[in-house]
Formats: sequence, C-alpha cells, structure tokens
Amino acid sequence: MLDWLSDNRALFAAYIIPILLLGFIWSIWYGRKQSRQTENDEVFGDPVRTKGGWFWAVCGVCSLFLVWFYFSWGVGRAYFPDAANDMCQIAKLEESVGPIKASLPIGSRYYKSTLLAGRNSDQLDILEAQLATTPFTDAEKVELGELIGQTKALIANSSDPARMSEEAKVELTTIASRIDALGDFLDAGPVNMTPTAEALAQPKWGTTFTEIPILPITERGVLFENASLQAAEIADDFNKIRNNNSANDALIADTKARIDALKEVNEAGSFDEPVAGAREAYVKAVERIFRRLDDGLIFPAAALEEVNLAVSNLDASAVSAQGGLRIADALFFPGPGIVKSATQCTEQGSARWLPKPTDVVATFGRLANPDLENGGGYRGFPLLWWDWVAVADIVAFFTPDWIADAWPGEYARHGSDGSIEPNFKDKLLAFATGDVNLGHFPMLDGHIWDSLFRVLVALGLGILIGVPLGLFMGVSKFFKSFFDPLIELYRPVPPLAWAPLILTIFGIQDDGKIFLLFMVAFAIMVISARTGASGVQLSKIRASHSLGATDRQIMWTVIFPNALPEILTGIRIAVGVCWGTLVAAEMLAGTTGIGFIENIARTVSDYELIWVTILIMGVLGLIFDLIMRWVIQKTIPWRGMG
Repeated sequence: MLDWLSDNRALFAAYIIPILLLGFIWSIWYGRKQSRQTENDEVFGDPVRTKGGWFWAVCGVCSLFLVWFYFSWGVGRAYFPDAANDMCQIAKLEESVGPIKASLPIGSRYYKSTLLAGRNSDQLDILEAQLATTPFTDAEKVELGELIGQTKALIANSSDPARMSEEAKVELTTIASRIDALGDFLDAGPVNMTPTAEALAQPKWGTTFTEIPILPITERGVLFENASLQAAEIADDFNKIRNNNSANDALIADTKARIDALKEVNEAGSFDEPVAGAREAYVKAVERIFRRLDDGLIFPAAALEEVNLAVSNLDASAVSAQGGLRIADALFFPGPGIVKSATQCTEQGSARWLPKPTDVVATFGRLANPDLENGGGYRGFPLLWWDWVAVADIVAFFTPDWIADAWPGEYARHGSDGSIEPNFKDKLLAFATGDVNLGHFPMLDGHIWDSLFRVLVALGLGILIGVPLGLFMGVSKFFKSFFDPLIELYRPVPPLAWAPLILTIFGIQDDGKIFLLFMVAFAIMVISARTGASGVQLSKIRASHSLGATDRQIMWTVIFPNALPEILTGIRIAVGVCWGTLVAAEMLAGTTGIGFIENIARTVSDYELIWVTILIMGVLGLIFDLIMRWVIQKTIPWRGMG
C-alpha cells in the first residue's frame, strides 16, 4: 500500500488539493457566519473571545498546505504530470543553443565580440599609460609601444567588415540557414514522433533520486530533444568559426616574434629582483592580451546580425511549439523553471529547496518503517520503535561500582586447575555492572525517542532543581544574593557557546547533551519561579500571617499557587529553547537524534529529509505545547478571569 502511494503520489495530491481548497473556502464562510452571530455577545479584549475558533485553525492549515503545494510545484505535478519532462527537453534545446547565444546580445546585452574588443582595448590603454614608469630602456619602451599599437591594430582589423575573411562569411551564413531550418523543424510539429519504450519505462517524476525523467515521454518532448541534438551540432560548428583575415597574419607573426625577443632579454639579463619582476609582469600582460586576440574570436558586429536574427526566430518557433505548456509553466510552476545540467534536469526556484508535501510524506514513511533490513529507519537506526531493554542495564546505571569494592573480602581467584568460583563480592560486582540476567522489558527506541529522552530528562532536572531554588530566591535575601550573580553570569551566554566545552568534558554521549539542556532549562525555571514568588501580593502574605499560618504553609498554600502561572509559562518557554538547543547539540556531535539526521541531510543537500526533520520537530513541539496548555487550563483555570 505504501509503495503504491509512493509511486502515485501525484495522483494522491490531485485529490488532496481540491479538498484543501474546499476546506479553505468553507472555513472562511463558516467563520464569518459565526462572527456575525456572536459579534453582539463579545467585547474586544475578553479572553473568552479567543476560545473556540477551530474553523479558523482549519483555514490556516488549508492555506498553509495550498501555498506549500503551489510553490513546491505540487499542484503542477498533480495536474500536469508530464510537464516537467517536456520542460526538460526544452531546457536541452536551450542548453544546446547556449554557446551560440553567448556570442550574441540575446544571451547578454552586448555581442561577445564587442565585449572582447572593449575590454582588451581598455587594458591596452592602461598598459600604454604605465609604460613610461616601467624599468625598460628607451629603446625597449619604443618597442613595447609599437607592440601595443600592433595589438590594437589586430582589434581594428578583426572589427572591420571589409577585412573579414570570405570563409568566415560563408560559414556564418551557413550557420544562420541551418538555424532557420531548425526553426522550420519546430514549426512543423511532432510528425511521426513517438517516445521510445525505454523512455516510457522510466520512473515517474519525483519517485526516484533522478527526479525528472531525462528521456522524452511525449511527442512534444521527442520534438524538442531532436531539435536539441541538431542545435548541438550547429553550436559545435559555430564555435569552430574563426575570423582569421589576411591583414592580421603578418601582424600576428611579427608581434609574436617581438614578444619572444623581449622575453629572452628578460631571461638573459642580470636585473635586480624588483626590476626583473616588473619587466616580466609587463611583458606577460602584453602577451596575455595578444593571445586573446590571435585566435580570431572577434567578428564585425554586422557579420553576426544574420545569426542573431536566426536565433531570435528559433526562440519564437520554440515558444510556439510549446503550446499550452507555456500557460501551465507560467501559472503552476513558479520560478525560473527547469535547467538541464550535464546528466540530469533539475527544478529551479522554490521547487529546488521546497519539496512537495507528498514527497515529504513518502520520505517520512520510509524513515518510519521499522524494517531496517529493507531500507527502513536511518543509518541502521529506526525513527521511532521499541526494543527489549535489559533490567540489569537500568540497575547498573543507578548502582555505583564502588559498593562491590567496599564490601569486605577479596574477589575470587583462579584455582590450580584454572577454574574460578565466584564469591558474593564477585556477584555483587556483576550486579553493579549489569553483568547479570534480571529479565527484559519493552522500551521505546529510535531517533525520535533519543531526542525526546534528552529533552525530558534535562527538563525534569531543570524543573526539579530550578523551581525550588527560584521560589527561595523570591523570598530569601540569602538565596537571592548568593545565587543571583551566578545564574545571571551564565544565563546570557548562548547555549551553543557552552556546547564545545561540555561536549569535550562529557563526550558525544547523552551525558553532555543532557547537561547542556539542563543548563538551559535550569536558568529559565529559576527566573520564572523567582519572578512568580516575588510577585505575590503583600496583602495575601500578611493576611496569612494574621491567621497564624507557618512559613511552610505560606510557601505551599500562598506563594507557590500564585507563582504557578509564571512557572508553567517558564516550562513552555524551556521546552522550546531545549528543542532548539538539542538539535544544535546533536548537529555538533552525535550518532542518533533528529538533529543528527538533519546534519547529515544538510551535508548532502537532501532537502526532503531536511524538511522531514523540521516537521518532526515542529509537530513534537506542538504536542508539548498542547500538553502544557491543557496542564495550565487544569491547574490554574482562574488565570485571566480576574
């Protein structure tokens, strides 16, 4: 069943999206209806007014999922399942034509020849201006000035339409004709073009690591792939064209010989190191510009106009051949679209880092599968399952080894035959170290449980120690003056600043992570309890004394109940901060936990797995918060009713 849902996740989304849309519309209608019915019975600022409103929660959830489906291309995949493959073939054509467009103002604002001529001319002007301050002799400066002039002449000759070689003119005209023929090929449409059996057998979009099938699966896709193959051949021939006119041949040979002569002088001369370095750098700069110009890549701008027009017409033909795909692309595929790389097509924009909801569900289903041998779990560890835990291990955790050492007597020794007969001291040591069989009991296990365990233990210790201390700090001058500077000294320090030190002391096991979380929860609980205790109305304290209450009675019947709202609010805050700190600690060091999974997913850019961990943490945090809301409602129902 899960495999079928995974393979047909687009079909599943096609049914879910209308339900979400109907839920969104209905919740707005119902919410407005309820508001009109109760607007005369409620006043602004009444806390009771915020209760109920579950329909607005439905509205928020539906709108969130609809936005998620849209910007992750989930809507596009649900109703246009072949669109990505067609866009991939279009991207192939764009990739094939790319080398030609790079030389034209279609791919940029200027012709490539214009940029080459302008950039090299500017650099030659700079070198010419620096020539007077260089450590060359006067004769060498004249020589270099002539070399710069000859190099500028190369640019001028290559840019002159009258001096362009006839061979290059014919080749460019041929390229333009072939591009026009390619446009006609697209205009003719997919005549007698069908996908191959291999293409149709490819996995569906988004169901494997290769997200978008690379081979065309529609007639339109076959048309664009064939066009891309032809365009690649045209681009290869275009890149081989050189504007090697006869006027430059003599200049190139003469310039090269004179540059080589200057290099020989630099190598043979006995110059000081700074002088030698300056001479060598200047000659290299001239030679570098010359080598960029002697390969015939600068063409007259007018010579490329025919190719530029042909490529513009090809783009128009490609747009026309897309048909209704252009509308689907504009409406349901936000972002730059799809780009063809060396071996695959990839989604761009928000779809690149925002996985589709159904893909996240499929990834979560794979992680939640407890069958590790068949690909379940993560890194050989289940997401959340149960396992048999030895009772001896729990006993050993709470029983120190020194009890056996302190027991009178000696440990057993081997006899003359090599056998060992354990005595009571040996059995006590085995009990303290967990080397006995006391049975087993079921216990939760997995990445989620490891994270939950660390948070719950640290939070429990923080409440157990922090709340009493905070209460005493709120009523005792000694406790407040003694502990307040210590707590306020470490409380402002970010938890992650302590992480490297704590992990170094305790290692990467649970001890260090729990202690780090305890430090976070402890400070929050102390501050919350202290604030609640110090905020009790003095009239209640004096009234209790007047009625003969003891200090203990005042603490537990007056101060603690009045501080309870602050304490419970502190617990809610501590839960959230502990979650954030835990994930960061698990990312720094650890082999299990939600943060560990996210850290590995980050290193390999597995966005689906990253979002799964984010949602798991969000859901667990929401569950904790809902539990705390319920506890607050049951323990202090009077809050906000005064």
